[in-house]
Amino acid sequence: MGNLNMAKKRLVVLTIFALSFMLLFAGRLIQVQIFNAADYKIRAVDEMENSRLIPAKRGDITDINGVTFARSVAAINIVVDQTQISDPARVAAFAAPILKMPVAEVQDAISGKLRYNMVLSNAAPAIWRSLVDAMATHNAALEPNQINQRIIGFFAERGYIRDYPSGSLLASLIGFVRNDGVGATGLESSMNSVIAGTAGRYSYAAAAGAEIPGSQSEIISAQKGTSIRLTIDRDIQWVASKAISDAVRKSRALSGTVIVMDPKTGHILAHATAPTFDPNNTKSVSLNLMRNYSVQEVYEPGSTGKVMTLAAALEEKKITPTTVFTVPYSLKRSDATFHDHERHRTQQMTATGILAVSSNTGSIQIGETISNDTLHSYLSKFGMGTKTGSGLPGESAGILHPVKDWSGTSAPTIAFGQGYSLTAMQATSVFATIANDGIRVSPTVIAGTSDASGNFTPAQSRTSEEVVSPETATQLRLMMESVVSATGTAPSAAIPGYRVAGKTGTAMRYNSDCGCYSGYTASFIGFAPADKPAYVISVTIQNPQGMHYGGTLGGPVFKEVMSFVLQSRHISPTNTIVQPVALLQTDLKKSSQLNSKAAR
Repeated sequence: MGNLNMAKKRLVVLTIFALSFMLLFAGRLIQVQIFNAADYKIRAVDEMENSRLIPAKRGDITDINGVTFARSVAAINIVVDQTQISDPARVAAFAAPILKMPVAEVQDAISGKLRYNMVLSNAAPAIWRSLVDAMATHNAALEPNQINQRIIGFFAERGYIRDYPSGSLLASLIGFVRNDGVGATGLESSMNSVIAGTAGRYSYAAAAGAEIPGSQSEIISAQKGTSIRLTIDRDIQWVASKAISDAVRKSRALSGTVIVMDPKTGHILAHATAPTFDPNNTKSVSLNLMRNYSVQEVYEPGSTGKVMTLAAALEEKKITPTTVFTVPYSLKRSDATFHDHERHRTQQMTATGILAVSSNTGSIQIGETISNDTLHSYLSKFGMGTKTGSGLPGESAGILHPVKDWSGTSAPTIAFGQGYSLTAMQATSVFATIANDGIRVSPTVIAGTSDASGNFTPAQSRTSEEVVSPETATQLRLMMESVVSATGTAPSAAIPGYRVAGKTGTAMRYNSDCGCYSGYTASFIGFAPADKPAYVISVTIQNPQGMHYGGTLGGPVFKEVMSFVLQSRHISPTNTIVQPVALLQTDLKKSSQLNSKAAR
């Protein structure tokens, strides 16, 4: 009986052991064949001699409506087995015209003992077909005794070239791809790992060191890269590009930038720079031309920076729109004398009047109503000295020195917009903050992404921060409408039927070559409708020749672009009546007398 029980126990143990072994074997089999199959396949392929990569197709880059800005088009790499070329000079003379290459360059590529050498990368399929047809015709015409004159040894590899259907329209933002398929500048570079995709691999049979046609077999499929949908609207981009290009050409300026932004979402609808380049042909393009001026070029804002000084003083309750200041033409502070851009007698001006005529001496006095630490704090909250978070490659944070490094002239200089530097994107963000009731939303050009199957994933919402209260932003917007009035510095920016607010800027331009100031930066930044802002547009023109005022140069560009944006986006006038804020103390007295009569 005891022996029987012992036998049963052994049988149970053996059964459990056998089942455990089978489960482990089955689990390992599942791991190898399902979960790790791809890894083993890749390792096997890597150990094969006759295998090559299959290039992956890069993802597209489109505008917000799906219009293509960048795409990958099928191309051919033409390679050669040099050992099959018996007479390199004769073959080069034959092939060069078809390949559209210099004879010497072709001869150099096909001469030697290499079994594999590149002759022409990213060739159009038509070029390869022409070469194949020409070789077939040539070889068929040979006599049997001329067999050694056959032209052989050329082979084709599949590949892609990058095509930019819109040419130079958005070149500084999108960038371009190098010959090896890697992004070189712009979004093509900064988002290369997302757009690039994953290469596949194929095997082939070889004879005399060359691929046998028809022997190729795909082992691992190439995976197309992720496509990027931008916030850019192609039509608005076209209008902005034309407007800034015309302005730069007419003013003989160094460069120019236009940015169109939705202040509530941070979406950039247009990003136009001039001069620009064609990403389809970058052989002779200078590196400087490939820069993205909107985030890489820093400059002192000049009078557009005054809105931050006024915003700080308003928020700290140190002034109101009608606070009166005695404003002289010149004002001495520390060891420097500051003055306005045009001579005038000493005037009793309101804070709104100081903004309307862009008085430097008045802005200095407004800045002095708050401490240096407070002024620096507000500039920092508006984004000075930090990147905007746009994600654009090469973005600069600008320059804002800490208060401990300020000299006796720093505070007055900073109050009217010099002594610190920013980018066009930062400047646009400042005005977008005022337009958005004091909430700063980080700008972006990315609306979302689409995988290889076309599944769209929206980009995450932008970060936001309150800089000033809605009350301060509302007050400042009303004050900024005076800039576009007949008595302001930018009547050329006014749009019939719409309330427009903005600010001009004419800043001395710092030249790092000489360590001095030479030339100007002219700008105008504004939004519309002023009482319910839908869009913000900044116009920046660097080093114009001759006329250099921001209102004269930037105002008309703003008007042209904003008029199109409002019409294309069906933004109707708000039809609200605005009571202009008094600009001078005498205007305040007149207004008070009128109000008294009306009350009686």
